[in-house]
Amino acid sequence: MCGRYTLTNVAPNLLGPLFGVLDIPLLSPRFNVSPTQDVPIVRVLSPGAPRSLELARWGLVPSWAKDLSIGDRMINARVETAAEKPAYRSSFKSKRCLVVTDGFYEWKKLGTGKKQPCRIHMPDEKPFAFAGLWARWKNAEGSALDTFTILTAEARAAVADVHDRMPVILAPDAYGSWLDPDEQRPDFLQAMVQARIGDDLVVTPVSTRVNNPRNEGPENVRPLFAQDLS
Repeated sequence: MCGRYTLTNVAPNLLGPLFGVLDIPLLSPRFNVSPTQDVPIVRVLSPGAPRSLELARWGLVPSWAKDLSIGDRMINARVETAAEKPAYRSSFKSKRCLVVTDGFYEWKKLGTGKKQPCRIHMPDEKPFAFAGLWARWKNAEGSALDTFTILTAEARAAVADVHDRMPVILAPDAYGSWLDPDEQRPDFLQAMVQARIGDDLVVTPVSTRVNNPRNEGPENVRPLFAQDLS
């Protein structure tokens, strides 16, 4: 699963070329993104439209949901079943997005019974994209809210030593097809997420500050050395 992540490098001249977006809003670095918060996703709202980077609430709320709180339990969707489950089926078909990130947290069980938080990131520390699904929900007054979930799959390589699941990380050359609302072939989409990347991810132990979702700041991602783990 993925219950916390980061986006520490938000420079427009970096994010724009990486994700093919021309207009990047002013963003603040995030060192402890948590469910129900508004964070950036990239999507294509209609066939032929340009990609846009906008804020959406983490925790997908299906359009038919009666209450916003359902999103609190829908921060992740298993890629194996997302195309069939009623909560995600419509979004998997035509409302797919990129979740902009540069690392995520998982907690490794130690022999002492404690858990060591680890930040998992690319070797070059550059931003990348989780495969996401989005939905638009309206409350009783008709106000719209856009929400999203992160697809997860079996863990790859070094991540498997920390957790048995991990977010689906899309290869950059898959962004176009993943975002295209007209691309609705189930087999093609499943093949795309199965071809996910992440074998070279780096697992870095970090401070227990990240255990508290209220804790932000660069201290969260500072690597711990061996003496810090004792």
